[in-house]
Amino acid sequence: MGLVLPCYNEEGNVDELYERLVKVFQGLPDYTLEMLFIDNASTDDTVAKVKALVDRDARAKLIVNARNFGHIRSPFHGMMESAGDCVIVMCTDLQDPPELIPQFIDQWQRGASMVLGKKKTSQESPVFFALRGFYYKLARAMAEVPLLEHVTGFGLYDRRVIEIMRSFADPYPYGRGMIAEIGLPYVTIPYDQPLRKRGITKNNFYTLFDLALLGIASHSKAPLRMATILGFVLSGLSLAVALGFLVLKLAFWYSLPAGYAPAVIGIFFLGSVQIFLIGLLGEYVGAALTQVRQRPLVVERERIGNVARD
Repeated sequence: MGLVLPCYNEEGNVDELYERLVKVFQGLPDYTLEMLFIDNASTDDTVAKVKALVDRDARAKLIVNARNFGHIRSPFHGMMESAGDCVIVMCTDLQDPPELIPQFIDQWQRGASMVLGKKKTSQESPVFFALRGFYYKLARAMAEVPLLEHVTGFGLYDRRVIEIMRSFADPYPYGRGMIAEIGLPYVTIPYDQPLRKRGITKNNFYTLFDLALLGIASHSKAPLRMATILGFVLSGLSLAVALGFLVLKLAFWYSLPAGYAPAVIGIFFLGSVQIFLIGLLGEYVGAALTQVRQRPLVVERERIGNVARD
């Protein structure tokens, strides 16, 4: 069984995570374990701490990336490089509880191709959690496949699922969308997400915005179609206003001044709409450009331990 543990500047958490994982698998003697840490070029002592774990325990392995390849590409590369009949993915920040693993395995044994942790509650800001929920509902309503809500990727994936994901050959993969695209049976396990104990979160507005747009652009053409409809509606509205103003001007030629305010307001409104639509189109063009470049998910700097290579 492969366990993929993405990390970036988690020196304060890797030791506790290791101890908790060892304790969990002591209760699962029928399973052999490979703990694959994939480090995204940490700038603290994370790599040194994981190397110490590798020296102590042959089940621990390490891949160190040449640079920070982001929170999407690096975990997915770890999944592709992990061995075992199934792969469990979880962050090293201790917000994904290792104690759920026995439940994951139980559901997998019952026939589920994927068993996914689903956040029931979170100790993060209630406003932030509500905004996430709004985004999930919006993305789900626009997507061509049923996207999952409050699922971060924490979960168990059957080997068959891993190989199907590999066949996508996507250099910037949206994992939750892949799960929906694959369509194999899955089970969700609800859990309460705790606060981070140590360190600071690596997610910021840009990374979350990037992930949100990736989810929409990868699995929905609805925004483009809405933009087309909006263009027709605004064109019709502009024509109606122009004709109405022409009629009024002819009827009240001397008492109705043309004025600059309507023209300025109209120019700024249409300009802002055009900028928004150009940006929207750019997201889709950028997604297509990422696909055709066919760049590797990550470039590795080194491997520590006997990491399986395909």
